[in-house]
Amino acid sequence: MLEIDGSYGEGGGQILRNSIALSTLIDKPVKITNIRANRPNPGIKSQHYVSIKSIQELCNAKTNGLEIGSLSLSFKPGNFKGGSYNFEIGTAGSITLVFQACILASLKTKEPVTIRLTGGTDVKWSPSWDYFNHVFIPLLQKIGVTVKANLIKRGYYPKGGGEAEIIINPTKKLLPLKLDKEHEFSEVEGIINIANLPEHISIRIKHAVIRNLLKRDLMSTINVEATTSLSPGTGITIWSKTQDTILGSTILGERGLSAEEIGKTVAINLLNEMDSRSTLDVYAFDQLLPYMAVAMENGRSICYVREMSNHAKTNIWLMQRFFDIHFKAEQSEENIKITISKENR
Repeated sequence: MLEIDGSYGEGGGQILRNSIALSTLIDKPVKITNIRANRPNPGIKSQHYVSIKSIQELCNAKTNGLEIGSLSLSFKPGNFKGGSYNFEIGTAGSITLVFQACILASLKTKEPVTIRLTGGTDVKWSPSWDYFNHVFIPLLQKIGVTVKANLIKRGYYPKGGGEAEIIINPTKKLLPLKLDKEHEFSEVEGIINIANLPEHISIRIKHAVIRNLLKRDLMSTINVEATTSLSPGTGITIWSKTQDTILGSTILGERGLSAEEIGKTVAINLLNEMDSRSTLDVYAFDQLLPYMAVAMENGRSICYVREMSNHAKTNIWLMQRFFDIHFKAEQSEENIKITISKENR
């Protein structure tokens, strides 16, 4: 049984979710100790519980320690089975984080897997729904993973109530990412989501984004999706794509942050990614690391990133616990060139 220190590095729920997903994928039992030990409220929280419980049902796993607040968890995967599943996170736990864990665990499925979740679609410390749908999933497709996503209802903190569904199709072959050439980004797309708030907020966000992008002669198409939800909320995700890759940026609205600040910040963050000549943004790199690690059996992955977050550094450590893998990071003035390959190559 592989033992994982859940307090290593960033020490958050990412270690827990990815460990369970990879355990399922490679059919290897794991024991995670010191789960979130350095956090103010250590142990398994409700959103982590749902991720593990979902994967447990997908693969008929045996567990020990799967309860809220537990600092240690043993997980022994069984036989993975496709089909349709419905899970409820409760309140505003992140739907996108649970989906990402389930997709990773399902990479070797032989039949389609349909998963419907209720919870939070646009909440702190997780990918927004539109980033998940318009940046993460299209990038997954370039690795050979086909996922269809359907948003049914938005859900915000604190009440949640959002609902979404994904269909994970069998993967024929995982492809390494070859993003080693500079790309020219010229147009930006985006979606402002807003619920139970005045219309002028979304208008001001939109104008601020367009104004800051025009300073760099970037044309943009920003749509507003207004809806109702159990809790008020707003946010924006923007992205720019070429034939080979996508860079994204997302901001969630919060008290004390003006609409103008939201629009300006999301635009500047995307411009910073472009200026660094990166081929994956900071968050996409972190989220795609496990897939690039699995795909190394079919060749090297190469990409450029502006910087490596603490999440990414922790993820790299975790991948090296599961695979014989070599990460090479070459720092330049503008970015970091990342190469992911098998150690014996």
